[in-house]
Amino acid sequence: MTGDEFMETYGGIYEKSPWIAEAAFERHDIDTVDELHAAMKTAVNKADMNQQLALVRAHPDLAIAPAQMSNLTKESQSEQAGAGLKNCTPEEFEEFKRLNAEYKEKFGFPFIVAVKGLTRQDILNQFRQRMNSTREQEFKTALEQIHKIAWHRLTALATDLV
Repeated sequence: MTGDEFMETYGGIYEKSPWIAEAAFERHDIDTVDELHAAMKTAVNKADMNQQLALVRAHPDLAIAPAQMSNLTKESQSEQAGAGLKNCTPEEFEEFKRLNAEYKEKFGFPFIVAVKGLTRQDILNQFRQRMNSTREQEFKTALEQIHKIAWHRLTALATDLV
């Protein structure tokens, strides 16, 4: 693949952070999805705190209003829809809205969870539980969840490309 082709294919794996795919492209020893994910993960883990924080903050809130959905990447739209977040009851929507605001106020970045395979209730339960964490714990968890999201996106893409 050329650099442009690589970036077109993999530049969006990590939410609005093409620098991660660029770092992986510079390596010439990647032959598998596992190796690509490892290279991207390494780029994130070696990044400075400001780059990591920008990556975390690039992620959208969960269960946002339908009018705001067009602001999400197509991957985020699909992931949130797959978890049923666009089908929230009014009560669930209000709880997500409140928790999103409280979480960002407390931690300084959005709540991040890899929603694939989770229900709305699973996500709300994690949201409630993680509100009791420290900022350091949540930042570490956010990066772990981002790597998990990237893994899901890469494996879905690999399936599509076959």
